[in-house]
Amino acid sequence: MPDADYAFYGLVWAGTVMTERVDRALVKAHDLPVSWFEVMLWLASSPEPVPASVLGNSTMLSRSQVSRVVDALQGRGLVSRTPSERDARSIEVSLTAEGRRVFEQADATRREALAPVFTDLLDERDIEALGTVWRKLKAEKERLGQEPVTRSTRSHR
Repeated sequence: MPDADYAFYGLVWAGTVMTERVDRALVKAHDLPVSWFEVMLWLASSPEPVPASVLGNSTMLSRSQVSRVVDALQGRGLVSRTPSERDARSIEVSLTAEGRRVFEQADATRREALAPVFTDLLDERDIEALGTVWRKLKAEKERLGQEPVTRSTRSHR
């Protein structure tokens, strides 16, 4: 197998395996799917409420998935939605105090689940290299400003 193919499928495999591992741990300990945690992670890392559109662009979820996740999180009292002070058409999302508490517990669970297969296994250089790869791939996606063209999107043009 060519090196580029091996590297690509390695990324896909690692992402899938680790996501499934974290999802199982989060659901078991907190009844919190990894997609919900991802939205909470972005909210927890922002000092200000986050526009819903930014969540759609920042997470690996579609905008409609983000909307459903925010609905579910709001239903559990973990997030609140407020009208944007900057744009009357926009809604901003933030963690509630309960959401911050649940996030902190879930983040500890996530780190514990990943430790044996990620942070305890890889050294600092490995983690830095992965971060470099991720930043390059993300920057290119942002530069293009669109999703990659696939067979299904090509046929709709």
